[in-house]
Amino acid sequence: MNDASRQIKNIEILIRSHCPIIAVLSPEEPRVLAAVEQIGRRLERRIFHWSCLSGLADAADAAGAEPPDNPTADPLAALQEIVYFDGPGLFVLKDFHPFLAQSDPKIIRLLREFSQKAAGTGKTVILTGSTLNLPPDLEKDVAVIDFPLPGRAEFEALLDSLARQIAATPRLSIDLSEAARADFVKASHGLTLTEAKSAFTKALMRNGCLTPEQLPELLEEKKSLIRKSGYLEYYDPEVAISDIGGLENLKLWLTKRKEVFSDQAAAFGLPAPRGVLLLGVQGCGKSVCVKAVSSLWGLPLLRLDIGRVFDARVGGSEENIRRAIGVAERIAPCILWIDEIDKAFGGQGGDSSDGGIARRVLGTFLTWLGEKQSPVFVAATANNIASLPSELLRKGRFDEIFFVDLPNEQERQNILAIHLRRRGRDPEGYNLAALARATDGFSGAEIEQAVISGLFGAFYDNARELSEWDMTMAAAETVPLSKTMREEIDALRQWCHSRARPASETRLRQVSRLARPTA
Repeated sequence: MNDASRQIKNIEILIRSHCPIIAVLSPEEPRVLAAVEQIGRRLERRIFHWSCLSGLADAADAAGAEPPDNPTADPLAALQEIVYFDGPGLFVLKDFHPFLAQSDPKIIRLLREFSQKAAGTGKTVILTGSTLNLPPDLEKDVAVIDFPLPGRAEFEALLDSLARQIAATPRLSIDLSEAARADFVKASHGLTLTEAKSAFTKALMRNGCLTPEQLPELLEEKKSLIRKSGYLEYYDPEVAISDIGGLENLKLWLTKRKEVFSDQAAAFGLPAPRGVLLLGVQGCGKSVCVKAVSSLWGLPLLRLDIGRVFDARVGGSEENIRRAIGVAERIAPCILWIDEIDKAFGGQGGDSSDGGIARRVLGTFLTWLGEKQSPVFVAATANNIASLPSELLRKGRFDEIFFVDLPNEQERQNILAIHLRRRGRDPEGYNLAALARATDGFSGAEIEQAVISGLFGAFYDNARELSEWDMTMAAAETVPLSKTMREEIDALRQWCHSRARPASETRLRQVSRLARPTA
């Protein structure tokens, strides 16, 4: 049984158990209406639809049969009609949430009276929409169901339906192997059926065929969905794990989890990883590591902009974080990146000047982080551990907490080689050991800037070839962060010494003399 079938069954159970009001949350109204129709046939219940345009009408009536001046277009009149309706029925109220948000006392009173009188009558009100603004007085009377987005079977059925529709059109074709078809279905997850059908159809019309080459066009639909959210940014996987110098412990940990979201991993009994928190010195590669995970795992990377989440409206910020999380779950499997989480949620231990908004947003986020079942891997970075709330660091929130320190000498050589190679220079032509000593105490970002400053100097001097002298002089003119923020870095190291796992440990401690198992 897939997720949609399970929720349809749950809705039917609620109706059979005389639950008076059910809110079904979904951006796909047609699928919800089809589910209600399916339940109504099984239970032999009449179905009525309501909207603020057409009013209350029997779903079996022809579309447009109701006169435009139907008095039940008024929500209050419609509720009165439902309360005093004689006989069983399922009453679907479309997009009723704006009227609930207004907290009209008459509407709330009618719904409460319906809830009290509906038991044993066979009447159920079903609220549909993509969001729900429920007044506190109705919270105990309404059962909320999150109707899931389409799954594998529905996308496969959509592809089959499209293939049948174009069968008589010679200029259009769908040519997908089983593997390519599976890729299309996987890439469709997170889209509604309407969005997926639109993406498939546009690719067919534009190219005359649907082949593996059109897969990027489908991914563009997902990018559009992310942009429309307003809270998330999509990052293309431009950084490879090999572009990171050092951090071998962290890279090994990530590499071991490369296939964690595959069917084989699930069959092996592996749970999906929850996330990782990277603590450390500024400029030492935390953000680059997050970007590299996207490339290594082949998953979309979404950056959550916490600043856009905060809203002055009462409850608005909590609703915004839920929407952002909802978009990430639609795109899943994916990586949700929260950069500098200490700035977003720091200092939440006591009263705050924002009226507690940040504390409530943090609570919403932590609840989801602790209970989430969707394959969303949360990658968070932080510089100031002292400002992070203790709830965020509790075991179970993240799979692992890594400390990213300043690079050691060997790591500085690797970083220099990466940045020289990136700018068209052969690292073998330079004394990397000497340059590593000259950049002692530098972060990865400061080493990169030393290479860039050296290039500027060489270019200014008649565009001659970059030399070790140029980079050494650039390093000598730099006051690294390890000096200007020595006390803060020492305090961070002391805190992480026994509380976090080092990201740069090059040699794992020997914890057992047992021989390593072989495959």
